[in-house]
Amino acid sequence: MSCKVVVLISGSGSNLQALLDTTAQADAPFSVCAVISNKAEAYGLNRATQAGIPGIVVDHRSFPNRGAFDQALIKEIDQHKPSLVVLAGFMRILTPEFVRHYGGRLINIHPSLLPKYQGLNTHQRALEAGDKTHGVTVHFVTEELDGGPSIVQAIVPIKEGDTPALLAKRVQRQEHTIYPMAVSWFAQQRLQMADDRVLLDGELLPHCGVQISA
Repeated sequence: MSCKVVVLISGSGSNLQALLDTTAQADAPFSVCAVISNKAEAYGLNRATQAGIPGIVVDHRSFPNRGAFDQALIKEIDQHKPSLVVLAGFMRILTPEFVRHYGGRLINIHPSLLPKYQGLNTHQRALEAGDKTHGVTVHFVTEELDGGPSIVQAIVPIKEGDTPALLAKRVQRQEHTIYPMAVSWFAQQRLQMADDRVLLDGELLPHCGVQISA
């Protein structure tokens, strides 16, 4: 039976599309059973509709605080009984209660080589620091923002004359490769988190996870 995945989004959903493209393959090890957004105008909801998948809005502005929103989100997610919850551009800081509820089956993608550049404006910060390389990380989510253990990183060289926009485009291409890869590993029961470390095929990964050079 295919692994059921719920995807959380806030915007255009390009990583969602990469996941949906993977599920269209005959041998896909996972399926997206629902897409949930905290914003009704998120274009990713259109992608879900086009794929015949429920697109659901849980508007954070309808709740008095972060905790109440997260409880409503948990209730909605759990109706779909997913094996994995995937954050794909979901622009909300999650409460510890939410993270613990999905411990070991909640993953995120972040546009930097974590632990460098947690938070926002990662491409600009990498350029300002004079870095030679940049990239993207898929990681398990823990209570520390962008601090969970890394599963896989794609390393992208920084080129002379790069702008944040140019660098972002090259990084995003790698996002669309490594996110379906990581979700597939989980769906195939090859991937797990144990004591804040990552195991792949029973082997403990280094703190950076699997590294791929773009």
